[in-house]
Amino acid sequence: MRIALAQFNPVVGDLAGNTRKILALAKTAMADGADILVTPELALTGYPPEDLLLRPHFYRSCAAAMDELLELDGITLVIGHPMRIGEEAFNAATVMRDGNILGRYHKMSLPNSEVFDECRYFTPGAAPLVFRQGDVRVGVLICEDVWSVEPAACAADAGADVLVVLNASPFHRNKIGTRHGVIRYRVEETGLPIAYANLTGGQDELIFDGASFAMNRQGDVAAQAPAFDETLLQLDFHDGDFVNGPQAALPDPLESTYRALVAGVRDYIGKNGFPGVLLGLSGGIDSALTLAIAVDALGADKVHAVMMPSRYTADISVTDSRDMVARLGVKYDEIAIWPMYEAFTAGLAPAFAGLAEDTTEENLQARIRGTLLMALSNKTGKLVLTTGNKSEMTTGYCTLYGDMAGGFAVLKDVAKTLVYELSRWRNRETEVIPERIIVRPPSAELRPEQTDQDSLPPYEVLDAIMQRYMENNLSAEEIIAEGFAEADVRKVVRLLKINEYKRRQAPVGPRVTHRSFGKDWRYPITNRFS
Repeated sequence: MRIALAQFNPVVGDLAGNTRKILALAKTAMADGADILVTPELALTGYPPEDLLLRPHFYRSCAAAMDELLELDGITLVIGHPMRIGEEAFNAATVMRDGNILGRYHKMSLPNSEVFDECRYFTPGAAPLVFRQGDVRVGVLICEDVWSVEPAACAADAGADVLVVLNASPFHRNKIGTRHGVIRYRVEETGLPIAYANLTGGQDELIFDGASFAMNRQGDVAAQAPAFDETLLQLDFHDGDFVNGPQAALPDPLESTYRALVAGVRDYIGKNGFPGVLLGLSGGIDSALTLAIAVDALGADKVHAVMMPSRYTADISVTDSRDMVARLGVKYDEIAIWPMYEAFTAGLAPAFAGLAEDTTEENLQARIRGTLLMALSNKTGKLVLTTGNKSEMTTGYCTLYGDMAGGFAVLKDVAKTLVYELSRWRNRETEVIPERIIVRPPSAELRPEQTDQDSLPPYEVLDAIMQRYMENNLSAEEIIAEGFAEADVRKVVRLLKINEYKRRQAPVGPRVTHRSFGKDWRYPITNRFS
């Protein structure tokens, strides 16, 4: 028996387009001798459909698309899709062949943590599904089912010889190894080999990295699909186990993070139909890395970088920006903001009379830049990429309607220390980010001799505290007990709490850690808990 895993990149809600892709993959699989095609979870609709699942017409459209797939002959299809029965909706997999429905499975374990809220939409299933393909009994699971003991055990008890799992498992750093470990546990518990089909591509802030695979009865990876690429992984099943097949090399954590960011930009821009992107280039490392990612995702012809110097912008910032855009070949403009700043301050002078200069004047510069970028966006249709990182989002070291103005926040889930690592990784073969940008002290350049560390702890300290408090839910006291200076911990925690109102107004950005400031962060703005 040959099983083909369809690792592909759907578009949420594009039922016609996704159906065409599934049919094309099925025909290719048949030509290669496959008996079964397994799609990822909710492959018909893309994942996650979110509140589309509250619309009755959406289910009727899904049913019509499933009827079209039912017309294909010559191969068994295992299709992930939503379905409605009466007042209940299910995350389902339908097994069909030659116009016949061989069985339907309803996902038993509905995740309701991190980025998942399937309990909002679906009713859990209660029964296993095992179907026959020749002499082989194939059990079906959907994503979270395989992270739990019971659904796999139920399929084994129902007589399955092999398990196939339909997945929409989002990327975060080190996720591939975690998946292998979980599947190995299920193999050990059930004694059954498992095939794991996963989505690839970007959907708003979620990135799906593919990396579908098969694990044999010994707990070894018998076949491995590449990460991030669409592919059809063919698996041969013989004498009760998978035969060793293709073994794609998997990226290390830095490469996988960079490729996830590239996929996020590519699909957010491409799937939403934007003609390209704009970004403000400052001569600093964050905007430099964002520019490199944008070019790798879209090509230089779709990227427009704009340098907007003020009297506080260092000459080397302009020089390094010009150097980088020359290396990448993107469209580039320079627009001096100081005349505009002087016009603003002159207009505000009567209202500001008797008040000392403070961060208001610094933020005004950032807001002028944001206004210019948004004007260019309106005129050209290109989307503005913001360049702030996770460390800045944590502490509020960013300006509403200034550097936060835009449509997609590329580094929103990338801590500053990781920004440096990714920049050096990107430069490993070809230096696209000038070395001086990487080594010079970071600065917002909004006042004379300014550096980030005037206002913040060193980024190595800040990021370590942020990771423990925000990503791992440790308390301030627990972090202090690890040896961090109490003043630093209290400062970071306080800044995180008082800046939630800013984060709520930030654009979405790709998730690359197990907890981002997005779907999996729901912190009350009005909050007095200490």
